[in-house]
Formats: sequence, structure tokens, C-alpha cells
Amino acid sequence: MIIVGVVGGIGSGKSAVCRWVAERDPSIRVIDADRDGHRALALPDVRDQLQAEFGPDILGPDGLVSRPALAARVFGPSAEQQAARLRLEQIVHPAIERLREQQLAEFDDGETITAVLLDAPLLLEAGWKHRCDAVVFIEVPREIRLQRVHARGWNSEELSRREASQWPIERKRAEADFIVDNGRTLDNSGSQMYEYIQRLVASAAK
Repeated sequence: MIIVGVVGGIGSGKSAVCRWVAERDPSIRVIDADRDGHRALALPDVRDQLQAEFGPDILGPDGLVSRPALAARVFGPSAEQQAARLRLEQIVHPAIERLREQQLAEFDDGETITAVLLDAPLLLEAGWKHRCDAVVFIEVPREIRLQRVHARGWNSEELSRREASQWPIERKRAEADFIVDNGRTLDNSGSQMYEYIQRLVASAAK
């Protein structure tokens, strides 16, 4: 079972490409680190640590962590926001790692899985590259990514604010073993990804 990390800029369509591949081959699975991030925030120990660090106003009326309230604290270029984001990552990343390893263990114990796609926006920043057999970068021009994040209600300033919390695009691209062009159709980019994974699987089987 090979593990392929999938990275790219915000709005690059990483998750869509991963889903395309997994839907066409039942032996390929996806671990969505962003979804695991949601799950981690709901863990009582993580919630308690975040409340102790950032105060009770990060909790919503339901007693759960409010992602918008937390985002307002940690996304941005200021020194205070960067320090807050570092502390957030120190609390949340270990929990996400535990959830990831649990899923990988379940894949190992279950049916035959040839490849796992680790869809993790902060894979490189979190130091998780060592867990991967290869890293794929999803490449999309910024103007297209901006169009996509408009659906989330973000403007150019919000995209830049969020991007300030991640490695520069050029640095992520340089860390990758393979580049997928996702500036055209999903079928085109999904096929690129799938063909690359098939080569990796064939090579590992030798």
C-alpha cells in the first residue's frame, strides 16, 4: 500500500481530483485531513486545550469550537496571528495525526488497498512528507483558484490572508514528485493523477 500526499494552493481542487481517482478504482482510498481537522476540533481534550489557550469566546452556543471564531484569531500576517496559529497547530496536528494513523491501520487490516491519497492542505508545513511515498502538487492559476473560493464567500483579500498561513506555492511545487495540471477539466487532471499512481503501484510491486 503506497501513500501519496496531495498538496496545492487553496482552491486548487485537491479534494475533487482525489475523489475522481478513488471513485474509479476501489483499491484506492482517500484520507481527508481537512475533515479530520473538523473531527479533531470536536474531541473533548482538543476543545479544552483550545479554550484554555484562546478563551471561551471560541466556543459556539452548542459548546463546540467555532471555526470562524478560531480562524479570525489565527489567519493573517501579523506576528500575533502567526503565534496563535503555531499554538493551534501544536494542539490540533497531533490529534489529526492520530486519526490518520487509525485510518491507515484499518486499511492495512481490511480489504486490499493499493494506494492511499493523503489530501492534506498543510502536509508539508506539518512535516508529514516523511509518511508519504510520493507527493503530488495540484497546479492551478491563481485567477482560477480565486473563482473557486468565491463559492465559499471569500474575496481576493481573504484568499491572501489564508494563504499567508501556508508555504508559498512555489515552495510546495518544488517539494513535489509529480505535478498535475488542474487548469482544465476534472477528467483530464484525474487521469493524470491516476496514471501516476498506477506507475507508483507497479513500481512498488516489482
